[in-house]
Amino acid sequence: MSGVIGIKKLVEIRRLLREQGRRVVFTNGVFDILHVGHLSLLEKAKSFGDILIVGVNSDDSVRRLKGKKRPLIPYRDRTRLLAALKPVDYVVRFSEDTPLEIIKKIKPDVLVKGADYRVSEIVGAPEVQSWGGVVRRVRILTGRSSSGIIKKL
Repeated sequence: MSGVIGIKKLVEIRRLLREQGRRVVFTNGVFDILHVGHLSLLEKAKSFGDILIVGVNSDDSVRRLKGKKRPLIPYRDRTRLLAALKPVDYVVRFSEDTPLEIIKKIKPDVLVKGADYRVSEIVGAPEVQSWGGVVRRVRILTGRSSSGIIKKL
């Protein structure tokens, strides 16, 4: 089973994955306009473990964070595209401004964000490290961002 999933089911799956000794990786974002920078991050994130879970901001959350003109692509479309990508095993929505509650519930072994964040700025980093997990920062591709693409348009 894979694809877009609710948090309750994901917590259950995570329990089974832990019993199997599978290494779970988590990353998150808006993923408004899917581009090669996103794909590069997701491929690298997947390389750190067995299962990649991607948290995606709800439309309301995106509006609070990015402004009333965003997202350009609605949540259902963004998650469907992400779920179709080879590196992605599960996609889960969060309505809060950060994925902290999901991180606390699924307790990933690895938390991944772009290298444009310092570890001290990564939501959930202290929690992941507290249960023995690791935080990995992935080099981002220069000039590849949704905001940059939107600005060009």
